[in-house]
Amino acid sequence: MDKELKKLIASDLKRIGKKNCLGLLPEQKYLVLWRKASFYFKKGGFLRKWYGIRLDAAMRRTFIELPREVKAGYGIYLGHSGNRVIHPDTVLGNNINIASGVNIGMTNRGNKKGTPVIGNDVWIGTNAVIVGNIKIGNDVLIAPGAYVNTDIPDHSIVIGNPAVIKPAEHATEGYINNKA
Repeated sequence: MDKELKKLIASDLKRIGKKNCLGLLPEQKYLVLWRKASFYFKKGGFLRKWYGIRLDAAMRRTFIELPREVKAGYGIYLGHSGNRVIHPDTVLGNNINIASGVNIGMTNRGNKKGTPVIGNDVWIGTNAVIVGNIKIGNDVLIAPGAYVNTDIPDHSIVIGNPAVIKPAEHATEGYINNKA
């Protein structure tokens, strides 16, 4: 296995902290498989197909739609079981927490046509929706149920629908543990 792939997987597993007594949970196993599928998607060849087929089957089993095309940094954390839908063109930074029910998607028209770019140290709460060609800054906490379709500056808390942005130094302190 390639050194870079090992580092990415290790960074994700570090974010988990303690494992349960039975080993990795399904969403954690999915994340390891996703890293391999993403890595070999760029490389091509037999392993691209092999991991692609396995990832597609895992998507159907876990209801996590994190396509191999998503560009992501170190330390991705999928907390709890449940569905997540992330558009393939999304860009994720380092140390991102994505709770269940989250939808990160595309807007198909208007001045926000496109997909989000999410910075580092971002915590995304349950059932949050993030759409459009927007930039989410670093150290941002997106509250459960928030609808975000506008740029969010660094060090912010986002609440509600429509999104209300509140400045907060250390917005994710205590939410993002075991940083990569």
